[in-house]
Amino acid sequence: MEIDGAKVLDLFAGFGSLGYEALSRGAAEVCFVDRSIHSLKSLRGTASALGITSGIRILNKDVVSFIRSADDTYDLVFCDPPYNWRDYNGLIRGIFNRGLITDEGLLLIEHSNSFSFENEPYFFFDKDYGMTRVTFFSRTSA
Repeated sequence: MEIDGAKVLDLFAGFGSLGYEALSRGAAEVCFVDRSIHSLKSLRGTASALGITSGIRILNKDVVSFIRSADDTYDLVFCDPPYNWRDYNGLIRGIFNRGLITDEGLLLIEHSNSFSFENEPYFFFDKDYGMTRVTFFSRTSA
């Protein structure tokens, strides 16, 4: 998947490292979604420090509410919920059922390596980094 020119969604954005990295690699735009006041302040501060005035949206919104109401599509979706998140499957299905990912797009979810989503629709592959696992999902892998 090409990041250059991509439209990116960063859910549970935190400090925005994944979204800002995508921008540095040529993403056309990034939408950051988080509800933590500290994260939102950091996201805005980073945009200001980098001199980014266009191509980003920073939304103070609950991720589940955002997914339920979103009507845009993205080429790349990063999702890094808290490790104690109880409904990863609901996030995955919600993102695909709402059509948030383009036909050739990817969803990446970071989570504990104690979870496996191999039986989830759209599972593509996963990669472990110590106790962290990143699982990739794609419409074209199903």
